[in-house]
Amino acid sequence: MKGPIMRIIFVPASSQSRTYEISYRRLRALRGLGLGVGVALTFLIVTWAYMANRVARMAELEAEVALMRIDQERIPGLLRQLNTVERQYTAIRGLFAPDGSGALSELWLPPPGSLSRSSGGDEGLDGQPDSWPLAERGFVTQGLFEDVGGAHTGLDIATPTGSYIRAAGAGRVSEVGEDPTYGKYVRIDHDNGYETLYGHASETTVDLGEEVRKNEVIALSGSTGLSTAPHLHFEILLEGETVDPLELVEQP
Repeated sequence: MKGPIMRIIFVPASSQSRTYEISYRRLRALRGLGLGVGVALTFLIVTWAYMANRVARMAELEAEVALMRIDQERIPGLLRQLNTVERQYTAIRGLFAPDGSGALSELWLPPPGSLSRSSGGDEGLDGQPDSWPLAERGFVTQGLFEDVGGAHTGLDIATPTGSYIRAAGAGRVSEVGEDPTYGKYVRIDHDNGYETLYGHASETTVDLGEEVRKNEVIALSGSTGLSTAPHLHFEILLEGETVDPLELVEQP
């Protein structure tokens, strides 16, 4: 026995009427199919909108990365410009204080070439690593051997990312690179039995074998390697043995 049906009659003005019959069971099936198609379309639209948003965000991130790379490429040029300003400042102060009176800036920046480094007399050529390794005071958060295992081999000095890291004494860059623990780091041989190490930098500005002056900027502080916050790890070694930096260096 057939179930209930729906009869639809079309009565055109210029032709005979037409009658169509459809069961309620088939109507329910068509309704379910329509709902399924609607849900599928809604899912596709939402998914497309999400993917479109992610693609747009990816494009924004790529643009930000490109800008960051441009800024990174500008760092050496900016340091050279700062070096030029420092030299001009020293020269001008020399005109007003030819007898050497007055406190000149102690910030040495990487010179653009070896010729410019050779100028300036003997200032900055002292190899004793007794100068504070930052252009600012910073804050000592951990001293020598001050950890659970007693194996901390230097000072941890909290300082904002991008602070100038300076050579504690004149010498030659014996190592520069990246380490799982120290992150980006610089090691300087001071030719008098002393070595210094500067770790967790965000950028290094010297090359292997390069001669550096005391107080010359050799890196920018950061939080690379095994680090939880921006700081400088500073070590002094004498004949390979760890020395407490605070015995040689006075904190500003």
